Amino acid sequence: MELSLTSGKKITCSTDTSILEALKLAGIYLTSSCGGKGTCGKCKVIVKSGRVDSRSKIKLTQDEVGKGYVLACRTFPSEDVLIDIPKESMLVVEGKVVTGKSKDLQALLSSTGAEIKPLTERTVLQLPPPTLDDNISDLERLKRELFSKGMACLRVPFRFMPDLAKTVRKKNWEITLSTIHTDDCDEIIRITSGDKKTPQYGAAIDIGTTTVVVFLIDLSSGELIDVASTYNSQIRFGDDVINRIVHATEHGKLKELSDTVISDINNLLSIIRKNHHIDVETIDCVVAAGNTTMTQMVLGLDPGAIREEPYIPTANAFPLAFAGEIGIKVNPNIPVYAFPCVASYVGGDIVAGVLATQLYKKEELSIFIDIGTNGEIVIGNSEWLVAAACSAGPCFEGSGIKCGMRATEGAIEDVKINRETFEVEIQVIGDADTKPTGICGSGMIDAIAEMFLTGIIDQKGKLQKDVSGRVRAGENGLEFVVYSGEGRDIVLAESDIENIVRAKAAIYAGFSTLLMEVGFTFNDIQKIYIAGGFGKFLDIEKAIMLGMLPELPKEKFEYMGNTSVTGAYLCLLSRKLRSEAEEIAKKMTYLELSVSHSFMNEYVSGLFIPHTNIDAFPGVKKLMTK
Repeated sequence: MELSLTSGKKITCSTDTSILEALKLAGIYLTSSCGGKGTCGKCKVIVKSGRVDSRSKIKLTQDEVGKGYVLACRTFPSEDVLIDIPKESMLVVEGKVVTGKSKDLQALLSSTGAEIKPLTERTVLQLPPPTLDDNISDLERLKRELFSKGMACLRVPFRFMPDLAKTVRKKNWEITLSTIHTDDCDEIIRITSGDKKTPQYGAAIDIGTTTVVVFLIDLSSGELIDVASTYNSQIRFGDDVINRIVHATEHGKLKELSDTVISDINNLLSIIRKNHHIDVETIDCVVAAGNTTMTQMVLGLDPGAIREEPYIPTANAFPLAFAGEIGIKVNPNIPVYAFPCVASYVGGDIVAGVLATQLYKKEELSIFIDIGTNGEIVIGNSEWLVAAACSAGPCFEGSGIKCGMRATEGAIEDVKINRETFEVEIQVIGDADTKPTGICGSGMIDAIAEMFLTGIIDQKGKLQKDVSGRVRAGENGLEFVVYSGEGRDIVLAESDIENIVRAKAAIYAGFSTLLMEVGFTFNDIQKIYIAGGFGKFLDIEKAIMLGMLPELPKEKFEYMGNTSVTGAYLCLLSRKLRSEAEEIAKKMTYLELSVSHSFMNEYVSGLFIPHTNIDAFPGVKKLMTK
């Protein structure tokens, strides 16, 4: 039978294949935070015609049922079916030219004092043709020329030998040699005929639990050509790394998980290349940063031991891989450098973040925090670094939240509630005509902080239904209507608020526990660097009000953006910074919070707004008494 989309695309399917699975097999991915278990309610589609067998585990509203909404993961076609996919259900790929961002990155590279010296280097050689008097072999002739230019060591993989004679003679003995410097020696990664010095590009990649981001970089200038991002399609196997590890190990699906994220990377690279008419053969190097689980999965390494005490990964420092070995669709001989990790739950993305902030070079005591699916925290300075991770869950990136979404077009990013009328004023990402389709992390924090100040929720995060007419009974308990318009209402359910409160408690407990362990207090901190996808829109004052961040002067906080991909950018362009990244990873001491009694005590204390110790938040305490 046939599954048709209103876009015109037609897909062959069967009665025992869900609509979600049929779409996935056709390369069309929907948001499915629960991995297709029917519990998140994110994969809604509209059945326009045809009979279906719907086995939804959660109830849809009467309005949704009337309009033909079903959950794609729990709906099976009984005959030919026509469906429409709402915008909010799609996994979105984003791409945009980022001239301003490029200048910022180049300025950051310059501020490190490192010169542009990419991990891979191209050298144009004019070899003297052989004669009866100069009759050494082609390979020795190549090596002699390089050694005369100061190269002390050269490794030549055998795979380049079969075509060497043809390659050096094709353009009258002029060749371009691409090499990578590793382990105090240069290794050939490509030999081409003629002068192919430029163009030369590299890809810097952030492999996040929720999103994948790709930068394409001009390796000669450091210019950021373009950026593209999408949801990590592994999300359909579960929101967090633990569910994915279980899927990879207990269900024998490691290759499927690896192939899924590699496919995301390939799709994003393809989009950028097509947009800028870039030949795939001009890409010379890939640098990737991600948490330990994501890094191992990309490299095809078994992550099973990461979730079992004593939580040991296969490796923290990874041998150089090559594109052909892991399936990235560039020249198969192109090196793929994976950022070193520190421990099972502090990965290369955090090492990249510390590199990007340069806090490891500063005398002042600083905190770095990457707020995403996990909250990874680093405290230290030029003398020492201590790190820990706390599970915040993916709620700040929209997963597990009824109307949650990433901080992309259509997301409510800012919320204000009038204390007298309880009217809600929202700000939406996009232009003035953009209609809200969901609420992102910063919008949730704003809304909950405002609801607390207006008495709509109490210190435990419980909704007070007699305070505002916007509090109503939902399908799974009370909910607050943030926006009501055409289509579905955008709400925060009490369970959503509980998720956010638990996440903020974990983050604050991570801060306070680490500081206690090293003998400092928040008063000793000079700078807090905030990274993470939603941090760009984060209102620091509201985050303090919620009890997620410590109450410190606003000027001590600095938003750093996606430091994982920024660190990958720096590493891609500088051998010196690559060495510094490896030193950061070796220098960092990891504390396991899951076995810390102090952390659990701090976490429980944080399950109130802003905290059970209200004296730690004097400004919020003052607002509460107004």
